[in-house]
Amino acid sequence: MMNPKVVDHLFRHHYGKMVSILTRIFGLSNLEIIEDAIQDTFAQAILKWRNQFPENPEAWLTRAAKNRAIDLLRQSKATQKRIERVASGPAVSQLNEMFLDHEIEDSQLRMIFVACHPNLDSKEQIAFALKTISGFSTREIASALLINEDTVSKRLSRARKKIVKKSISFNFPDAHELPKRMARVMEVIYLTFNEGFHSNNKKILVRQDLCGEAIRLCKLMLKKEKLRSGELYALFALMCFHAARLESKISANNEIIDLRHQDRSKWLFPLIVLGNDAMNKAIETEEFSPYHFEAAIAAEHVRSPSFEKTNWHKILTYYQRLNELQFSEGSLVNMAMVQLQLGEYEAARANLERVRIKELGQRAYLYYGCFAEYYTKVKNIPEAVSYLDKTILRVTNELEKEHLLKKRDHLSALIK
Repeated sequence: MMNPKVVDHLFRHHYGKMVSILTRIFGLSNLEIIEDAIQDTFAQAILKWRNQFPENPEAWLTRAAKNRAIDLLRQSKATQKRIERVASGPAVSQLNEMFLDHEIEDSQLRMIFVACHPNLDSKEQIAFALKTISGFSTREIASALLINEDTVSKRLSRARKKIVKKSISFNFPDAHELPKRMARVMEVIYLTFNEGFHSNNKKILVRQDLCGEAIRLCKLMLKKEKLRSGELYALFALMCFHAARLESKISANNEIIDLRHQDRSKWLFPLIVLGNDAMNKAIETEEFSPYHFEAAIAAEHVRSPSFEKTNWHKILTYYQRLNELQFSEGSLVNMAMVQLQLGEYEAARANLERVRIKELGQRAYLYYGCFAEYYTKVKNIPEAVSYLDKTILRVTNELEKEHLLKKRDHLSALIK
């Protein structure tokens, strides 16, 4: 009996590839039909693979999606001649070449830049990229962007209409457009990784498939020499350092393990080495980006032999530099957390009092959690419990909530 989770895994890893290949064949104007064809194909796979699993499931899916797209497009007279050329004749050998590994990668890179085209609104870009490249569902995009599903659907619809209306081509951007488009590409990759590393999903905290997809897309970009930059290498390093710790974040009992108590022997050394290599390339540049400082912070954590021996002074410096370069309310909370580790309690409180809580959105619980830690450090346990209660009310993930409840029960016991 075929496990439906296998199809879910294949969908996550191959949806973007299939959309990109078929778009290159049938054109961006048929994108909606292509996406429908791929959805139909996966639904068909769940039924057909129950009794017999194919030797090469990816090839089966791609072939089935191509045939389904042809069937759907045959209904349109405007595309009839193009379909006839694709489905038979001399074009067949050229079509087969599109399914070679390097051509698949080329198609995916083209799709990434379509998603980040300046004719699309920035909010549409991210939603469209998460859908067409990474295979996010509407619900997952809503979770990642902290918006409702109806808003996501509208953004996707607007993006598809603009692509057709503006005649956006399935090509790489010109040299003068590349830096701006690359910034958006990296933001989408970063967002994808973050949703996997610390998900907004109520039931699941860590989604390794999303982290792997983000790393894969970044690696894909780095293969293209003209796309490489210190900033892109820094992003890749950052994700490698974080991904190295994934196995240690959740216990065998499906409980959160905080950084202090993680088993560092479970950290994946090859990923740390890969991150170090990328970081060495990243610092060859004269300009440092926010990704540089975030990667440097992550590097300090993975190179430390224990939580207590972490170089918190260096991490605080990196956070301060990061905040100077790109101010955010989240950085203030992070700086406060580091200052608490250094015993700089009043400095930590001062940073927390600067935070505009509304700007944190669904991450506001981190602010209250940091204040709970502050009051714990200064031995005001009743106030610490009070702030933990505020944190628990605002956290959405059930694993985090359970972790905080245990922490609150422990502190409450000290009062009695």
